[in-house]
Amino acid sequence: MKIGFIGAGVVAQTIAKHILAVGHRVLLSNTRGPDSLASLVKELGSGAEAGTPQQATEQDIVVLAANWPKVQQALFSIPDWKGRILVDTTNRLAGFTPLTLGDISGRTSSEIIADLAPGASVVKAFNSVPMAWISDFSPSKPRTVLFISGDDPEAKKPVHNLIDEIGFEPVDLGSLAVGGRLQQLGGPLAGIRLEFLERFSL
Repeated sequence: MKIGFIGAGVVAQTIAKHILAVGHRVLLSNTRGPDSLASLVKELGSGAEAGTPQQATEQDIVVLAANWPKVQQALFSIPDWKGRILVDTTNRLAGFTPLTLGDISGRTSSEIIADLAPGASVVKAFNSVPMAWISDFSPSKPRTVLFISGDDPEAKKPVHNLIDEIGFEPVDLGSLAVGGRLQQLGGPLAGIRLEFLERFSL
């Protein structure tokens, strides 16, 4: 499987390293062009390559890892997603000094993303915990819970499976309107580290 990333910052790099570790491939992109990512791709090693945002959208799963103020620009050039899976990792941070949340008029941030990406099957994931917790992974530790939300059950399946494959515990919270609100920045499940100890079979 090949995962395309729109964005190549800390979020994209952290997730990409886990994906590469289990044998999948990644294509990273940014607004400055593939040449600007040459050193990063070399550092990530085999299975990583650079491309354009348009090329990123042509992969099996697409991960949106752009900063909130740049989301509209990042998605503007892609007029029709044709049902492709778009994993929304964003949080609605409009500014850091002081910490400011973007205005989403009572909706969830992922519903806004769905409007900006017509035809995409949006799945919210990888946003509810700091990247340091995702980076700090060890098979010997209990599995950290990563929440997912989305309106298309079929689109959530491969995202659920990928999270499980890279060593985390996926927990489905339901739709973007309900689950997305729980896990988005400012929601009751954001920033909480839950660890999964063991599955029980009945």
